[in-house]
Amino acid sequence: MRHAERHKTERIGWLRAAVLGANDGIVSTASLVLGVAAAGAESTAVLVAGVAGLVAGAMSMAAGEYVSVSSQSDTERADLARERSELASAPEQEKMELAEIYVRRGLAPQLASTVAAQLMAHDALGAHARDELGISDVTTARPIQAALASAATFSVGAALPLLVVLLLPAHLLMWAVPGSSLLFLGLLGSLAAKTGGAPVVVAASRVTFWGALAMALTAGVGALFEVAI
Repeated sequence: MRHAERHKTERIGWLRAAVLGANDGIVSTASLVLGVAAAGAESTAVLVAGVAGLVAGAMSMAAGEYVSVSSQSDTERADLARERSELASAPEQEKMELAEIYVRRGLAPQLASTVAAQLMAHDALGAHARDELGISDVTTARPIQAALASAATFSVGAALPLLVVLLLPAHLLMWAVPGSSLLFLGLLGSLAAKTGGAPVVVAASRVTFWGALAMALTAGVGALFEVAI
């Protein structure tokens, strides 16, 4: 009976985009809200600024992820096209190249040559993509998936500090927003670490520290100018 084994790295593509989106949503929106509140704005102005930040941030994250990951995808396709051409024009040279890779990984030369020949007979392009170029189903670029994951998780993250703004009066926001946002960040870091099999305390501490720094700096700017919006 075949054992279907799943690894944490299979989640790396969507997990990276999801964590980045949610983290950015919490940090940027909470920082924006704090900056506006520290400048002496009313609750309505703070909320409007936060909602505008949510919409703009979600679109920015989606566009940025799509463009970035599309560039990676274009590079992968170009590399695969070049490899396909080389396989068609010089298959023996490509087999030797693949065998050399396996020798460097520890196989005996004769065994490496046999393995290279068998893998190329089965799927030459797939073997070279995986072992020469480092392209696999796990790491391959997926622009639309990354864009949608980032936009959705940014919106969810940004909605959390906005919920605090909706529920609490303006004079409590300077303490409630950073406190709740740091809690959200800690939970996000812990969840991401657990999903990816990483140390929970390290991940939670990392996102909490940088989130606190971002909010402190933005609140300081708002307090420094202290203008009515």
